[in-house]
Amino acid sequence: MEKRKWMAKGLALCLFALFGAGGVAGQGLLRGCCSAAGADARNTEKNSTLEAESFSRRVENLLGVIPVNKGEWGVLIVDAASGKMLYQKNADSYFVPASNMKLLTTALAFDKLGPDYRFRTTVETNGMLLPDGTLSGDLILVGRGDPNLSNRRFPFDTKEEFDGPPEKALVELADAVVARGVKKISGDIVGDDSYFPRERYPDGWGIDDMVWEYGAAISAIVVDDNTVTLTLTPGEKAGDSVQAVVEPVAPEFAVNNEVTTIGAKEKAELRLTREPGGDTVVVSGTLAAKSAPRKLVLAIQEPAQHAANMLARLLGERGVKFRGKIRAQHEPDAAESARTVLAEHLSIRLGDAVKLVNKISQNLHTEVLLRTAARQDGRWTESEDIEKVPQAFYAKVGILDGDVTQTDGSGLSRMDMVTPRALVTLLQYAEKQPWFAAYYASLPVAGMDGTLSDRLKREGLAGKIHAKTGSLSHVRSLSGFAETRGGRLLIFSFLNNNQGGKNHETLDAMDGLCLAMMEEFDGGEKEVKKEATK
Repeated sequence: MEKRKWMAKGLALCLFALFGAGGVAGQGLLRGCCSAAGADARNTEKNSTLEAESFSRRVENLLGVIPVNKGEWGVLIVDAASGKMLYQKNADSYFVPASNMKLLTTALAFDKLGPDYRFRTTVETNGMLLPDGTLSGDLILVGRGDPNLSNRRFPFDTKEEFDGPPEKALVELADAVVARGVKKISGDIVGDDSYFPRERYPDGWGIDDMVWEYGAAISAIVVDDNTVTLTLTPGEKAGDSVQAVVEPVAPEFAVNNEVTTIGAKEKAELRLTREPGGDTVVVSGTLAAKSAPRKLVLAIQEPAQHAANMLARLLGERGVKFRGKIRAQHEPDAAESARTVLAEHLSIRLGDAVKLVNKISQNLHTEVLLRTAARQDGRWTESEDIEKVPQAFYAKVGILDGDVTQTDGSGLSRMDMVTPRALVTLLQYAEKQPWFAAYYASLPVAGMDGTLSDRLKREGLAGKIHAKTGSLSHVRSLSGFAETRGGRLLIFSFLNNNQGGKNHETLDAMDGLCLAMMEEFDGGEKEVKKEATK
């Protein structure tokens, strides 16, 4: 006991000698510690300055040449761990984002619905199934926004894969209806897409967009992306007719085929027109003899009617008799709760659905995700009401008021506007959420899959950048995450508008920004000094 007291006194004297008032050794030790800490801070700041200066010079070289300098550029890069801004150029200016808008919408869907959410599609009746197999009422296909009533195989792995006919999901529902004992339908066959208020085309979509798959009409019923495939097969010699086949069969989709076969060595030329709201597609021009068939994936304009027609055909092929009407229903049925469910289809997980959306940049699927998220708060009546849901989400994320102007979910609208800061703020928020793993996995990977499979293939970039691309006429965008060689995670947004050059020139400049970012902001002192010297 006494020994411990003397040890304590001795320790106190030693500490006083080191740190007591006037203790020379204590003052020197404190000065040494403070000097070391200050030196580290100064070195870190110096390295950061060198990084920014070196990157800035490379930006000037990449974006300061004709024709790339004719457009407007927005650039923002931050360190994911600290949130520190590493470089910015027009970070608070508006840009048309193109498909970078999907980053916002898919994050909203995850935040509102969760990655395990599943869509439910049913076949119902407002009548009764009698003992003789007669359904005394309507047969109703009810859609609730499942974007994958198709023959796609999941999970997505580097590229799209398909199995079976395009209407595979409806085939399974038709088989289930027959298995319930339905042999005759006394009422109508109905496609009910009233889960979403009717708005097939958002503001800002062009007339030309609506003809093709990327501008397919929005509906709570989505069968095979609300498209059909028109296959044109030329003849064996000049003057032969060209065969036109639509798949799946769509009675509401008419084709006026004016294409002719020309000589095998002549240049083919095709033209396709469809009047807005019209059911007839006119295809004209020429195809070279013995050349490969041409496939055109075209949008249908009335998804609920289209789905009802397909279901009626499939049931007829299975021996179900029917004499009523085939029709669509766009307004809610007051007696909906009294219906009986005859068959049900549960979708894949939302996480798998979003992965497809971002990897291949699927517009229609993004639009139904936006509407499904909004629908959780009830059915809206005015188109403006749907905008309140994403705006509330952006406020929660911390995006500044007014930094996102939105008229659709996919970015096909040219009325959409965002700032680079809004996108980076979103990605910073996403990185901290429990659903981030699914979100990150949905982004195209440089040089490996999705819309980045043929870009950023060089060593040090391939596999290290997970980002969403965007493309419209005169618009290119790329925003996401980059992991440097030294393990530093960067969050970035590169937006380009009003570009009049060739597409590859803008993409080359954007890919150059990626390379410069990865090299200059790697975080290693030696690498920074070396590059600064260069």
